[in-house]
Amino acid sequence: MPKHRSKLGRWIDKEGRSQEWLIEHSKVSRNTISEICSGKRNPSFPTIQKIMKAIKKVDKKAKAEDFFDI
Repeated sequence: MPKHRSKLGRWIDKEGRSQEWLIEHSKVSRNTISEICSGKRNPSFPTIQKIMKAIKKVDKKAKAEDFFDI
């Protein structure tokens, strides 16, 4: 596992979820999710919206600021 994980990547690890879960529920491409989780890419606003919609299915109180530097 890479040393540098983004806030989103660390949340996935802590929750015991997989990137596959996030890909399926957010409808964001595998490559994009992988790059965001490893800190190689900053997501666009529409991508953040899709990811947050998926996260809110399991954590109603989640805020975008908890996962992304906005």
